[in-house]
Amino acid sequence: MRTARIDPAILDRLPIGRDPAAIRQRIEVMEKLLEGLFVIPGINRRVGLDALLGLVPVAGDLIAAVLGAWIVWEARNLGMSRFQLARMSARVGFDALLGVIPVIGDAADFFYRSNTLNLRTIKRHLDKHHPSTVTIER
Repeated sequence: MRTARIDPAILDRLPIGRDPAAIRQRIEVMEKLLEGLFVIPGINRRVGLDALLGLVPVAGDLIAAVLGAWIVWEARNLGMSRFQLARMSARVGFDALLGVIPVIGDAADFFYRSNTLNLRTIKRHLDKHHPSTVTIER
């Protein structure tokens, strides 16, 4: 398996502040860890800790849900609306509920990426309300 290009020093350089730019960086790193840490050879599909944790019955799905909920918590710190937070929480909850089902949950982790969807929602909010945090993606 090929690993993603996450420099270990990135975790040391993550900002601790509560400003929108720091929150954006932390959320992007967490999403990359959860959804795109490895590339499966042959099919070139990215998977992360969410899919790997899903292989551990119950506890793995619970841990993945807690990490996904942390992204929602950071979105709350950005001042996102209750509707957006509810939608994001529902995505994480749906992903966790699917993960409880033995075989279907593992397939769902492979195809349904709640954290990526939540990151997109957060980026749209940041681009609209905090335009100084916009980053150019490669």
